Amino acid sequence: MTRRKLVAGNWKMNGSRAALAELDAIAAAAAAQPQVDVAVAVPFTLIAPAAERVPGLSIGAEDVHEADGGAHTGCVSAAMVVEAGARFTIVGHSERRGDQGETSQDAWAKAAAAHRNGLSVILCCGETEAERDAGRAERVVQAQIEKSLPENATGDWLTLAYEPRWAIGTGRTPTLEDIAAIHAIARAKMRHLIGEAADGVRILYGGSVTGENARAILATPDVDGALVGGASLTAAKFVPIIEGAA
Repeated sequence: MTRRKLVAGNWKMNGSRAALAELDAIAAAAAAQPQVDVAVAVPFTLIAPAAERVPGLSIGAEDVHEADGGAHTGCVSAAMVVEAGARFTIVGHSERRGDQGETSQDAWAKAAAAHRNGLSVILCCGETEAERDAGRAERVVQAQIEKSLPENATGDWLTLAYEPRWAIGTGRTPTLEDIAAIHAIARAKMRHLIGEAADGVRILYGGSVTGENARAILATPDVDGALVGGASLTAAKFVPIIEGAA
């Protein structure tokens, strides 16, 4: 099955209204590479102005709460980000798991809430450095997928992202062989859980992707795109990754 490449940016807790000017060149690069899907997740405060500034670019949220509303001080629901202009959300990001103690069950609930409210979802999984050094990377990724993948998942609304937590923002990346191996395992696990629908689900790689290594990573078997952190903050660094996916 042919799956379109997706390059998704994640601004994390960075950015301002002034920084939205970077989206102009990113949107232009996306338009110049129509065979590649491009998306950018921004902080909640920037979703509405970003969606208004670049209506042709898919703007998303970096997280959502699993409930549609209620007494959850400081949280934001899927319905709220949809109203602000978001088209997708990230759930289960390693920094949410590590810093906020989120579990795969939390990611499952958030993915379900997002889908219920019409959002596409990028569902993240990945091992820590200690887990990889202990030879447990494959088992950790398989367990996370098993516990967080919604039963009705299809490629129409869900994308999986493999992000080895030890590679995020460190400049370190696994070998291409290691990336291919984990992506193949992730695909096989999804096939076990949801059958043939798994072949339509894109699997992104995330973890210190740059313009220099993007083309090789994105040409690796079963790698359907990239989830990009710091390099997505500026067009100068993000556009070469988009071009590397073409």
